[in-house]
Amino acid sequence: ANSSSFPPSDWVETTLGEVATFSQGFQVSTDYQYPEQKEGFVRFVRIVDYTNEGEKPRYIENPERCFVNEDDLVMIRYGSQTAGKIVRGIAGVIANNTFQIKPTENIDKNWLYWFLRQDSIYQFLNKDQSSSTMPAITFTQVGKLKLSLPPLPEQQAIASVLSAFDDKIELLREENKTLEELGQVIFGEWFGKYGVDDELPEGWRVGKLGEVGQIVCGKTPSKGNPEYFGGEIPFIKIPDMHSEVFIVNTEDSLTELGASTQKNKFIPKKSICVSCIATVGLVSITSKDSQTNQQINSIIPNDKKHLEYLYFVLVNMKSDLLAIGSGGSATLNINTSTFSNIEIIVPNEETLNNFHNATTPIFIKILDNLHQIQSLARSRDELLPRLMS
Repeated sequence: ANSSSFPPSDWVETTLGEVATFSQGFQVSTDYQYPEQKEGFVRFVRIVDYTNEGEKPRYIENPERCFVNEDDLVMIRYGSQTAGKIVRGIAGVIANNTFQIKPTENIDKNWLYWFLRQDSIYQFLNKDQSSSTMPAITFTQVGKLKLSLPPLPEQQAIASVLSAFDDKIELLREENKTLEELGQVIFGEWFGKYGVDDELPEGWRVGKLGEVGQIVCGKTPSKGNPEYFGGEIPFIKIPDMHSEVFIVNTEDSLTELGASTQKNKFIPKKSICVSCIATVGLVSITSKDSQTNQQINSIIPNDKKHLEYLYFVLVNMKSDLLAIGSGGSATLNINTSTFSNIEIIVPNEETLNNFHNATTPIFIKILDNLHQIQSLARSRDELLPRLMS
């Protein structure tokens, strides 16, 4: 529709509060001891379950209410990066830092999901949150959201077009998961039988991470200078590392000016980032020259042909990294010195080169798929507001 004919005559001007109801999440006391999963217990779904893949699920007994299904609509209420974010439900009981949105019969649930995914909606919900240390979305705010509601068949058609992008993205993610699992199988067959205390093949040795690459601990430029942020240089933080072999998107970025204040913190593409504070053991590879914050130690391999081997070594060390990071402290922490001195097996050059040749096509395909995902997501997000109007 062009501007002179919008909204179409059969579209209805209304508000979300008039066509949907909102259900508050369930409150659990702070001293509640979450048991292991057993019969009669259901999953207790928190914000972290939507934003931190790999987080161990928690369960509660005999919940009173707030059950959700996988296709239900859930909005996150709190957090500087998450308040106002609409997500698909995870089967279980939602916590009170989220709430469920239930549309009436004349609204397609998928259409409403995409409507709430728009940047303009997110900005509306957060416009009065800038001065708050803990932004919080209220039912009143969400209820005031204005929408132009197409007839149900048009809603379904719009949702179908947008969901097709997500279906393709999901297929590519599944392919990447399979590819990484294939790489893991090859790694296990070649190296899985050896530990640092075992007798190693001739020419192999035990070395330290700091011997096979340069270790760089990240740092955050002064946030007091807005000219340091919002440029073209990726600034990697732990949320950027979840579930991806390569980092192709970052929430924050640095300007040339911001990055120049800490030139020694640059890490080139094909460096390996490892989360070492609070959330320990996430491993990802840079796809561009980047910088990271102080929660991440990175290794720049001395030989790029060692990249794939070092990646799988670190991925398979997660339990060891967690043990190293505990150190009696309430907050997990692996400092740069400790990280540099972690012992690993260093095979001979011929074996490392052969492993590189065997796994390089896997990593190339994974990165290509991630770039396709990035392109599809960009096209979808550009199309979204146009379809909604």
